[in-house]
Amino acid sequence: MQATPDILLGTAAGLLSSAFYAISVIIYKSVAREIRPVAVSAIKMWVSLAFITILVLIPFRTSSFYVPLESVIILGIAVTVGTVIGDTAYLVSQDQIGVSYAFPITSAYPITTYVLAFLFLGDQILPSRVLGVILAVVGIIVISRGQNGNSDSSEKRGSRAVGVSFAFLALIMYSLSTTMMQVGTSGVEAIDANFIRMLVGSMELAPAFLIATHLGMPVPSKRGIKVTIVAAFFGMALGSLLYLASIKYAGATIGSVLGSTSPLFGVPIAYAYLKERISKLEIMGIAATMFGVFLTVIAL
Repeated sequence: MQATPDILLGTAAGLLSSAFYAISVIIYKSVAREIRPVAVSAIKMWVSLAFITILVLIPFRTSSFYVPLESVIILGIAVTVGTVIGDTAYLVSQDQIGVSYAFPITSAYPITTYVLAFLFLGDQILPSRVLGVILAVVGIIVISRGQNGNSDSSEKRGSRAVGVSFAFLALIMYSLSTTMMQVGTSGVEAIDANFIRMLVGSMELAPAFLIATHLGMPVPSKRGIKVTIVAAFFGMALGSLLYLASIKYAGATIGSVLGSTSPLFGVPIAYAYLKERISKLEIMGIAATMFGVFLTVIAL
């Protein structure tokens, strides 16, 4: 059994990150028609930068800010491919083909992350972990389809080919980003590493936002901006910091599996607050995801 204290800490951080992300997704849905993907990505990044800057500058930190140049470069590239390109690609895909099609494709990224971690980070191919990753991904897909399959048709308003292409692009970007973050956080505090990520991402998204506006992107409504800021605090400011901590302490493979379990938390939230029915298929998906996460963490 390989569930060390660091892995358990990373597991807790990853699950909490997914819970916050699930909350943010439900909030985002209420303004999906009022704000475009590039604007959402930019606001998420700027809110997170403001939050992490406060944490970096607090006077009672136990250690001073330190990120070596090599880690700055790696983390900068990671946020570019994952948060800037990956998140925007996913939002475009969701806009084109709907959540119930876009999310299952991108949620398979723990599998490709495991392959990358094996090829470049020296992770072992353990039978229980392979089974765990596959079970978790299948469970996540089942839950996602159950949550969105009956309510998503009105969201499909674009090209299927474009939507699927962007979903696969997001999958690849998420895998690369997660693998690079494990390298970039080595010997670096999670708060400091996330500050670099948010700083680079904010600098990159600022011109992207201005260009999109110049090309005719509708100005977000005031309500859309306010709701996005609230959702960004949970899903990006808190969620990204916890996700980075999960990768740092538990590794890219476990972190990616935990980071994709937001539908696991979305089901009870939807049941409690949106009064949505939980199907038998969703219950099976929840069971498969939980068992898959267990196998991935324990990794015999």
